Amino acid sequence: MAGPLRYRLTLGRLCPGLGVVPQTRALAAVVPGVTQVDNKSDFLQKRPHRQHPGIRKLPHVRLPQALSNGAQLLLREIAEPNMENQVQALTNYLWSRHLPVEPEELQRRAVHLEKKFLENPDLFQTEEKLREAVLHALRKTTYHWQELSYSEGLSLVYMAARLDGGFAAVSRAFHEIQAQNQAFQPQTLMDFGSGTGSVTWAAHSVWGQTLREYMCVDRSTAMLVLAEKLLKGGSESGEPYIPGVFFRQFLPVSPKVQFDIVVSAFSLSELPSKADRNEVVQTLWRKTHHFLVLVENGTKAGHSLLMDARDLVLNGNEKSPLDPRPGFVFAPCPHELPCPQLTTSKPLACSISQAYHPIPFSWNKKPKEEKFSLVILARGSPEEANRWPRITQPVLKRPRHVHCHLCCPDGHMQHAVITARRHGRYLYRCARVSSWGDLLPVFTPSAFPPSPAQDPSES
Repeated sequence: MAGPLRYRLTLGRLCPGLGVVPQTRALAAVVPGVTQVDNKSDFLQKRPHRQHPGIRKLPHVRLPQALSNGAQLLLREIAEPNMENQVQALTNYLWSRHLPVEPEELQRRAVHLEKKFLENPDLFQTEEKLREAVLHALRKTTYHWQELSYSEGLSLVYMAARLDGGFAAVSRAFHEIQAQNQAFQPQTLMDFGSGTGSVTWAAHSVWGQTLREYMCVDRSTAMLVLAEKLLKGGSESGEPYIPGVFFRQFLPVSPKVQFDIVVSAFSLSELPSKADRNEVVQTLWRKTHHFLVLVENGTKAGHSLLMDARDLVLNGNEKSPLDPRPGFVFAPCPHELPCPQLTTSKPLACSISQAYHPIPFSWNKKPKEEKFSLVILARGSPEEANRWPRITQPVLKRPRHVHCHLCCPDGHMQHAVITARRHGRYLYRCARVSSWGDLLPVFTPSAFPPSPAQDPSES
């Protein structure tokens, strides 16, 4: 590997504020393939290595008991005989869904097909026949995106399919904020595309002592009704388990209304075009006072969508007169540069995995893993963020060495092979207990040149 990227351990510890205390340089360096280490520093500061400051993965997430009971009660009431098949079908459909094809792309494909057909002019003697052939070819080769209309029945199927996994993904996203910024105590939250209300329950589990207002926005009346029932334990009457929750079908119009934390979980992919997504992301960012949390499926489509939203906020020239503070990436990226996962020869989705206990339906008893993509944007300065490399794939543990694929602060991917002999037992043990999505507590001195990008699929 040409021009090896050097890392140094940090003595920094997590603290209140939008980041960490200034990181103190220690003496150990991660230099893949080079035996060079002076392991005389204790960056763990007497903490167990299994609790090193880069750990982000949660134990198996479990729904609050009141929410799980409410969901089970609602499904028992309908007694649908083939609910399991409907849940599996919807899950497969949502996971395999692509983004809608943009009009510009359709036009480009049509022009290409027309040129191809004109190579055999004898087959299409009239312009009408040529046009029909182009349209027929487009229909066969173009993904037919359809908007989902959530009726009462489909909303219940969605609840059975996605309530627990969505709760796990959002809980992990909120943990990213809490782990780096323990002083953050939001009072207001807005959830765009709130669906079954899993964001409200997850936020209440983390910041319930300070949150006093939850604004749930969803254009589906059936979803809003279902979310309200879940808040009341699965019934239409009674007191909600979480106070201060408000439901509406449209985003607040007033530009003066901001929320401490704004969330869109699995909702941007429901919009019919990139123009619509851009408009919504800009609106959500204007509504953001501290953090904007965006979550989508851990697929190429979901990751690509989030990177578009990330770039839109970071490169946006629009300055709100009410909040001129710029945006930066709080997590998971350790930089604001183009995503290296999308610039390799074989683009990959950057995703995170979180284990959870599903709602205990008859077909749904074993622990599961939720694979999702995430980006958290914050207002302020990038210097306030944690810039440790992020582990982007499952850690491969081998005898006396560990393989870690890292997204680094210089905007490149790095495949680090960490051993106790080369890099010290502290870092080796930390790497060995780290998981996909955790941070490796090392940082890149700016004095070293950036490393060349490496395709993780080739390692």
